[in-house]
Amino acid sequence: MPDNHALVLTEVRNHVGHLTLNRVSAFNAINLEMVRTLQQQLDEWAADEQVVAVVLRANGDKAFCAGGDIREMYNNAQAGNTLNATFFSEEYALDQWIHAYPKPLIALMDGLVLGGGMGLVQGASFRIVTEQARLGMPEVSIGFFPDVGGSYFLSRMPSEVGTYMGVTGNPIEAADALQFGLADWFLHREQVLELDRCLDNMQWGLSAQESIRSLLNTLASKHATGAKFTTVRAAIEQHFAHDSLAKIIASLASETNTTLKPWSEELISTLNTRSPLAMATTLAMLRRGKNLSLADCFRMELHLGKQWFSKGDFMEGVRALIIDKDKNPQWQPASIEQLEQAKLDDLFAGFQAHSA
Repeated sequence: MPDNHALVLTEVRNHVGHLTLNRVSAFNAINLEMVRTLQQQLDEWAADEQVVAVVLRANGDKAFCAGGDIREMYNNAQAGNTLNATFFSEEYALDQWIHAYPKPLIALMDGLVLGGGMGLVQGASFRIVTEQARLGMPEVSIGFFPDVGGSYFLSRMPSEVGTYMGVTGNPIEAADALQFGLADWFLHREQVLELDRCLDNMQWGLSAQESIRSLLNTLASKHATGAKFTTVRAAIEQHFAHDSLAKIIASLASETNTTLKPWSEELISTLNTRSPLAMATTLAMLRRGKNLSLADCFRMELHLGKQWFSKGDFMEGVRALIIDKDKNPQWQPASIEQLEQAKLDDLFAGFQAHSA
């Protein structure tokens, strides 16, 4: 019987391994214990011939996973221990393993899928969203950068939408996630029980992958209504194609379309609240990531992460937004204009890609 108090629940039914994030009170925020449980269970099931597929989901109706445990990272950095380095190293290894997992892996995304949650789902074979799903990489709002493979999957999204998501920290909903390649299938929340019932009764043939695909072709859809980016897609591509923050903001400020002007002005206001260093690092990272392998993207993120707690704005962002809650972070530097290229170059210095 599963331990219902465990942070990750595990169960095998009809040759399918079920992993359920079970930290509902913390919006299923992922910590080192959860990473290790997921890694161990996925390793075991990969080697178990009786398990033909895996389903990854979460309990609670608010979040699949709202990201890494930010408060825990803050406390680790305050204490000066090495647990953050351990966490990132093991989390990225888990995320990379999911991309290469040898058996079909279904990721069921319902509610918030942010940061570390995106790292768990983007490598899955079947990425399913419900109407309640909101996918995003909001790290710049707390003075961090989109990691967990973000430099790989955001940089490969069409129309600079990945750049928009990374630099602004704004999320997208199910219909747009399907359109822009962050999800594969749409399933109404009420249909999840039917998906489970079908998996519990599936006659597994030679190819579990094909069996699951056939099931989803029957139950799910490749599209959803309610796409919000149709009207702004061309503008995002125009404004976020630049290779500097100053040029992106200048481009947004030059928007002449009266319908789009309120949208561009709101975006400028948003960017003015974010950490300049985090945004500039994100932009530089995404431009580099576009030409790197998945493994090298994770290496680059780890390279940045090892320095970030001492050189970046994370500690101040978490203090202002989560610890003291004064919502008045004192970013270093305070403005984009004050950010020196040398500070950015220093963060990337010494990173070497291993493969072409």
